[in-house]
Amino acid sequence: MTRTIAIINQKGGSGKTTTTVNLGSYLGSFQKKTLIIDLDPQANTTIHLGFKPHEIERSIYNIMMDDSSFSETIIPTEINNLEIAPANINLSGVEIELAGVVGREMVLKDAIAEIINRFDYILIDCPPSLSLLTINALTVAKEIIIPVQTEFFALEGMGKLFNTVDIVKKRLNRELEISGILPTMFDKRTNLSREVIDKIGEYFKNKVYKTRIRKNVKLAEASSHGKPILLYDPLSAGAEDYESFSKEVLYGN
Repeated sequence: MTRTIAIINQKGGSGKTTTTVNLGSYLGSFQKKTLIIDLDPQANTTIHLGFKPHEIERSIYNIMMDDSSFSETIIPTEINNLEIAPANINLSGVEIELAGVVGREMVLKDAIAEIINRFDYILIDCPPSLSLLTINALTVAKEIIIPVQTEFFALEGMGKLFNTVDIVKKRLNRELEISGILPTMFDKRTNLSREVIDKIGEYFKNKVYKTRIRKNVKLAEASSHGKPILLYDPLSAGAEDYESFSKEVLYGN
């Protein structure tokens, strides 16, 4: 059965895109057929995987507007078994263009039925807001992963996120569950990081993944070079952490 996972946090800078790209890359390397859907108008996931959004002819926008199908839009990446439904700036207009459409929360779910059984994993990189695009992602997904940076104000706004998840689960998708919280940008040398980890554990208890994604300059460099860490520097701490996290997702935490 396909595992469909929304990676979400409405706070920018949480490591959401980095997590989507690197989790997808390792799942692909583990021989799992994986699709990434870039649902963020900033198209950071698309860029991180080496594509130029302005050069993309068909994107997730065209799928949402019923101008294209997933089969026509998906493109392969440098990683075996990993494909992407890319994004570009056009996606920012979806909210307005679908405003009067009946069932606008289900557009992605209807479109994805065509290809969902082709993949072992589908990862959806959500925009950093609780928008119509995010609601579409939560309507499709069975699982949610929430990256949380181990910094001051990390848990700010989480109540609103959980309230949105509860509403979607009640009204649109009863199968939706939070799989886990992933601590990111962890620096064991600082008291603040350790204190935030303690708060996350106190608040989320057994929902916290064992892996902590450490602060690592190679992760930032990899994104600027349009490559997942698996290709950019497979011996770095960032690669070690994301491989460990991917195994937790694959085998259970």
